[in-house]
Amino acid sequence: MNKAQLVEAIADKLGGRQNAAEAVDAVLDAIVRAVVTGDRVSVTGFGSFEKVDRPARYARNPQTGERVRVKKTSVPRFRAGQGFKDLVSGSKKLPKGGEVSVKKAPKGSLTGGAAIKKAAAKKATAKKAIAKKTTTAKKAAAKKTTAAKKAAAKKTTTAKKAAAKKTTAAKKAAAKKTTAKKATAKKTAPAKKATAKKAPAKKATARKTTAKKTTARKR
Repeated sequence: MNKAQLVEAIADKLGGRQNAAEAVDAVLDAIVRAVVTGDRVSVTGFGSFEKVDRPARYARNPQTGERVRVKKTSVPRFRAGQGFKDLVSGSKKLPKGGEVSVKKAPKGSLTGGAAIKKAAAKKATAKKAIAKKTTTAKKAAAKKTTAAKKAAAKKTTTAKKAAAKKTTAAKKAAAKKTTAKKATAKKTAPAKKATAKKAPAKKATARKTTAKKTTARKR
């Protein structure tokens, strides 16, 4: 029987496959966590789970026969309870229907209870820490985005102001240049008129001089 088949076997008793799967996962997780931390989980009539330390030793490779050094390690171990052993050996008959009757564990016999509570508390604390870290990261990201937007807006506003100032300065320079041209045009116009007036006077003088010369010749 694998895990899926185990879930199916107890689904009817626990109100559905989802509830059965959650129950199996919870029990296995609690046992594994307790054994890993070094606690012994004992269920009267069923058996006990515990962690066993194995010292460094020498072993032989079954394929080559070579002597190999094995490092110190820890392994999980399950010891069946007497009730479980009796049912397997046949000294006690397995009931045809209903649940297998095992002795109820007396108070305090489940020695891994404290470890399970500690593991659950640690798990909850870890979840809170992750949630807090995520919230902090989101806030930091939001602040960074806001700062970037403000900087971009400030840069755009500064650029627009600079462009406006540049345009205004260019307009003022163009207006000054136009005013200067008009002033130059005004100054040039009277000078041209004066030159035009002087030219006929020179022509009249030249005519008079010519007339005098002609009269002198006649005499």
